[in-house]
Amino acid sequence: MSKKHGLIQKIKAWYNKNWKIWRFKLSADNNIFFIGFYKYLYQPKAGSLAAFLDEYSKSVRDNFTVVQIGANDGITHDPIHKFIKRDQWKGVLLEPQSEVFHVFLKHIYKKNKGIHCACAAIGYEDGNQRMYKIGFSKMRWATGLASFSKEKVEQAFDNGIVAHNCRVHGIEIPIDRNEWITEEEVEVISPTSLIKRYDIKKIDLLQIDAEGFDFEVIKIFDIASTNPQAIIFENVGLSSEENNCCLELLKNNNYAIRKFGSNTLTFKKPVGIFEKYFL
Repeated sequence: MSKKHGLIQKIKAWYNKNWKIWRFKLSADNNIFFIGFYKYLYQPKAGSLAAFLDEYSKSVRDNFTVVQIGANDGITHDPIHKFIKRDQWKGVLLEPQSEVFHVFLKHIYKKNKGIHCACAAIGYEDGNQRMYKIGFSKMRWATGLASFSKEKVEQAFDNGIVAHNCRVHGIEIPIDRNEWITEEEVEVISPTSLIKRYDIKKIDLLQIDAEGFDFEVIKIFDIASTNPQAIIFENVGLSSEENNCCLELLKNNNYAIRKFGSNTLTFKKPVGIFEKYFL
């Protein structure tokens, strides 16, 4: 790598780091310019998932209710953050990693009175469960790989995801493999307890980013009874068999389905004015 290229990379890294810090602060403060941009200037690409969320959020008006599973820091790579802030959504955001929750998620939504942040994961029953995560980094890419499946985290090493991020951010993977993955005991809450605790009357959107656990979350959430109007989940962490079973379950529960890259959108039929997103 040339000195010039190395300098450019350092400048980019400095800019990205400081832009993320500044953006986080603007959002946490509910800055009028930050909110105003998304309210008056923001134009999502036509036909995109963001365009659907933009239109769907506006259609529900003042009572949009979301349940988010795997909220992480609440903003990075989060498809719904801007709409929560712009349209003052209500609901519950779950993030089981204690440090991520207390340092980031709780802080970024502290001024959004309709949003409740819970340091917990979803499960069939209330209790505790072991979560596995990258042991040598607390950066967003690393915390985003946390999973209840140790195998899923190990796969992130095997398929080069961890190595790629370490190269980008100038991190060395420890020689001692025992330092690669650590564990954290996290609280688990059942959908029944969640709905009762936060007095949820309806779910306009169930947003899932559970790092390969997404299909399990849909099964846990018992969509036949909780009846979310829309569901968005990550499909990239699912095996072909898991993805097919997931789609079959959704079809059997009368959901229209559309894949948007790494995310899959489902919407309860009839889809009405949103039909153009499912053609």
